[in-house]
Order: sequence, then C-alpha cells, then structure tokens
Amino acid sequence: MIETPRGNRVHIAIYGRTNAGKSSLINKITNQSISLVSETRGTTTDPVYKAMELLPIGPVVFIDTAGIDDTTELGELRVKKTKEILNKMDIALLLISTEVVLENQELNYEKEWIREIKKREKPFIVILNKVDLVSVEKLQEIEEKVKRELGCEISKVTTSREESIQTIKNKIIEYAPKIVVEEKLIGDKIKIGDKILLVAPQDIQAPKGRLILPQVQVIRDILDNGGIPTVVTLDNLKEGLAIFQWKPDLVITDSQVFKTVDEILDKEVPLTSFSIIMARAKGDLETLYRGAKRINSLKEGDRVLIAEACTHHQLKGDIAREKLPMLLQKKAGRLEIDNCSGKDFPEDISKYSLVIHCGSCMLNRAETISRLGECSNKEIPITNFGMAIAEINGILDRVMEIFKEG
Repeated sequence: MIETPRGNRVHIAIYGRTNAGKSSLINKITNQSISLVSETRGTTTDPVYKAMELLPIGPVVFIDTAGIDDTTELGELRVKKTKEILNKMDIALLLISTEVVLENQELNYEKEWIREIKKREKPFIVILNKVDLVSVEKLQEIEEKVKRELGCEISKVTTSREESIQTIKNKIIEYAPKIVVEEKLIGDKIKIGDKILLVAPQDIQAPKGRLILPQVQVIRDILDNGGIPTVVTLDNLKEGLAIFQWKPDLVITDSQVFKTVDEILDKEVPLTSFSIIMARAKGDLETLYRGAKRINSLKEGDRVLIAEACTHHQLKGDIAREKLPMLLQKKAGRLEIDNCSGKDFPEDISKYSLVIHCGSCMLNRAETISRLGECSNKEIPITNFGMAIAEINGILDRVMEIFKEG
C-alpha cells in the first residue's frame, strides 16, 4: 500500500521544555516507541516525525521537538531546528510540566512560544502534564496560575493514563475544521468523462520504474473526479493527440517541455502543467503569477534564488541548476543565480530580485505559505518553476486560463 506523502498530512508539533514529557506523549498517541524517553535532559535533538491516521481527520504527522529551554551551545542549534517547525506545523501542542510550576519557575519560555505561534496564526493547545504528581488541591492552584500567566485555557493530562491521551486526541479533532485545508489540484476544473492527456517525459531525471509524485497525485485526482487520463511521453505526444482527434479536453505536461507541447497543440485546447497544479494546491496562484511577470523586468546583475523543496543528486540537464538558469540568462542577460534545496531556505532573502520555487510537492501547505509570506513581507517577488518557464516562453496567460474564476 502506498502511504500518504508527508507533505499532504496535517502536521502536529509537540513543544515544551526538556523533560516536559513530549516524547512520552507522542509515543502514547502513536502507540509506538518512536522517541527516546529518558531522564537525561536534551535527549531529543533533531525533530522526530511519526505519520499515522487520526480519525476522523485522516492522515497526520506528529513532530517531537527538542526542549525550548536548552541554553547550551548545542542547545541553541536544537532550538533553532525546533523553531523551524513553526513554519510547517498546522497545530501546536505546548506541554508544561507541573514540576516547573511547583519549582516557582517563570513561564517565560512558554509565553515566548505562544507569541511565536500566534504570530503565525496557528491554533495551539496548552497541556499541563504530569498532573498525577500533585494533590487535587495543589493541581487546582497550579492550573489557575498557568491560566492566569498565559491567558489561555489548558488541558490536564498524565501520559500514563489512556483517558488523558484520548483527551488530547479529542482536542486535536476539535481543531480539525480550522486546520484542514482542502488542497485543490485539478479535479474541480474538469467534468465527468473529460478526456485528459498527460505528457510525462521519462528522461534521465525521472525515477526508474515509477512516476514522480506530482504526476501520481494529478492522475489520482483526475480519476477521483471522473476524468479519463491518458499518459504519454513527449515522443508519443502526436500519437496520443490522435487518439482524441487532436481535441482532448485538457493537456497537462511537464513544465520542461512546455514550449514543444504548446507548438504542437491546438491553441483552443486548454494547457497547463503538473508544477502549476501543485503550486495551486500548496500556495497562492495569484502571488506566483505576479512573481512570474517580474521575469520581464530582470536586468543584468540582478540576483535570483532558485529553491527546491527536496534534495537529490544533481544530474546533467538538472532543471534547477542548468535549465532554468540558462533560460533566465538567455532572456535577461548575466544574472547572479543562487540555489538552495531541502530545508535550507535562506533566512535573509532581501538581496534577491526574484525567488523561483519548485512545485513544493515535498512540503506541506503550511510551510509553502510560510515561504510565500516571508517573500511577501520582504516585498520579494516569488514564482514557481512551471510559471517561470511558461512566462519565458510567452504562454503563461494561456496555461493559467483554466484556473480563472467564473
């Protein structure tokens, strides 16, 4: 069975101080020992991910993070990694141990974290953990203090009790309507029985023996919405078109062969790409469209960032390292082009005239929107691979036509 990709799951991050009980909680929720539990402070270093099904929400991924109070030199790096999760999470669980309150420690770490979460407009649940360590009277006193200092409601749990775990699950389910955003691919733009031709080049960059994730997801979306997908390589494009008397209801292609497909295709046949469809699902098409138009005003000496969400071994003809830079230089002259991949999105993007991002199939929507927001806040135009290639070839408006409202 093929699992739901992590990028399509609701991301639930668990935060708290060292020894607050984060690892114990995630182990209990997932019913697996995926995080090391120890009395030693700072056991969790890099974030730990665990995918599962949480009904009725569906596929989710829980993220166990390092302690937010680690002030050691190594701890600062751990906290930085933990803060990066703020941009990709959909909901936060913030754990506070009763031991912290009993020791009369200030809740400054928790206050700061709540501010960061609110800044990103994400829902969160504050959980008072290890409530079995204190008397009923003392627990009431602790609860009132935490609510007063943090200004929010709290849930009381102890990870050794099944009813406590169910309480947290119920809270997450309660927030589900606020955090689950339906990612629209192409299904809402087709009718039952529509004949759709997909052009999927199987070149050196294509994984041997399988299709890439955007192709798989688009095909499934078409099937789910009653469309009839037919997949061909570029070499067989004309034969594929002939099957439909050269008039399929829609053609979806790999962006790298936009120019060739457009030249062969009847101008009345709607055309778009896998990359643009993924951008629609993960981000904001209008923002990315405006960013693509910025290509026309690039001039020699401008600096451009080309960002990929995944990491892979660079091959000859790589789209991010060779093809896109070549197309951009041909259109705008000599540019300063930087590349980044995986999680290494630059903290300072102010030096760039344009950011060109991949389709984000390996990112969840929250992280993609965070990157778009970061560019917007700095007034840096951002677009994606498919839109950039379409604009360079003068067909952006055509390939966006299908997504116009009304």
